[in-house]
Amino acid sequence: MTGRAQPDAPIDLNDLDLFVSGDPHTVWSRLRRTAPVYWNPTPDGGFWALTRYEDVSAAYIDTVSFSSKYGTVLGGSYRNAADTASGQMLICSDPPDHRLLRQQVHKAFAPWMIEKATRRVVEFLGAALDRFVAAGGGDFATEVALELPAGFLSAMFDLERDDAFRLLRLTRSMIGHKDAEYSGSSGADMTLVASQVEIFDMLTDLTERRRKEPGNDLVSLLCAAEINGRPMTDSQILYNCLNVAVGGNETTPYTATAAVLALAEHPDQAKRLIADPGLLSTGVEEIFRWTSTNAYVQRTATRDVELRGTLIKAGQSVTLWNASANRDEDQFASPDVFDVSRAPNQHLAFGVAAHRCIGMGGARQEITLLMQALAERRLRFEVTGTVERLRSNFMLGIKHLPVAVSVG
Repeated sequence: MTGRAQPDAPIDLNDLDLFVSGDPHTVWSRLRRTAPVYWNPTPDGGFWALTRYEDVSAAYIDTVSFSSKYGTVLGGSYRNAADTASGQMLICSDPPDHRLLRQQVHKAFAPWMIEKATRRVVEFLGAALDRFVAAGGGDFATEVALELPAGFLSAMFDLERDDAFRLLRLTRSMIGHKDAEYSGSSGADMTLVASQVEIFDMLTDLTERRRKEPGNDLVSLLCAAEINGRPMTDSQILYNCLNVAVGGNETTPYTATAAVLALAEHPDQAKRLIADPGLLSTGVEEIFRWTSTNAYVQRTATRDVELRGTLIKAGQSVTLWNASANRDEDQFASPDVFDVSRAPNQHLAFGVAAHRCIGMGGARQEITLLMQALAERRLRFEVTGTVERLRSNFMLGIKHLPVAVSVG
């Protein structure tokens, strides 16, 4: 067993500047080659980074050795072992709690709900694209992409449009609390706390209303749900509503914006999608692989594990870098080529096994609706200004994407 593997030059995956103005894909490529099990020191300790497809996939599957219950985000609110979210929030739980929670939350993703959400997304997206095309373009990230989660979550939570955007604003500041655009003068920590408090206040009010007047929405379903013959607790309901809200609100618009940037940078692939509707399905999967919006998830080692000759000790943080795994040369032919006909394409954008994203079907539907609309309208995009990226190593987000749009 060897000591901690090191790359040929210092790398800090906790340096947020890397994800704003640097090239994290080049860094991940170095790590895959030189230190696929890499110890990344931080001021408060450090974490392991797994960057190869094989190792990331295996760690997802091995829920016994790599636990989710201590939190899935570095420095996040749910990292402390004593946090009340542990075992109660879907993404912060291990079997058997995870399986029992998933059974209840999954009911909200039934075909009838997806159909309802699809109608709402088509409505919101169509109106936004009409405005965008009429104006000749604008900031796709703020003027179009946000309509996807707003439409989906307005259906999922049975919210009016204004309330859906309020929830979107709050989850955005929660995830982007280290970005000055969202934290402002309040600072990162206060922005995170304030956003979480306001989200929980909003969800608590919604829960009280749904208990009095149940409907066909996620909150009503969870209020009526039972686990082992007992009603879900208030905290279980709130945490899992938050889980769905953050997952649905944050990943999809960033994926949508990155998709438009990819099409602008690869006009030959955009032309193929417009010319051949049969490429829609493979094109959507390539977008998820290419963008890998959720860059990593955190796990905590429950026991000593030897991986590639390196010892990971019990209690240490282990990060699974989806974005790196999805460019692994051992898994994907020409991984740095954007190819809308790529097949097979077993990417890890949604995780794998028990912790595969519960909202995967909804996300696929939203991006499919977007790509279908762009192709049917024969829209072409050209970047006209600075692409501004979110200051985060967890969410590979584009905050602003100024583009000109044309039809042809």
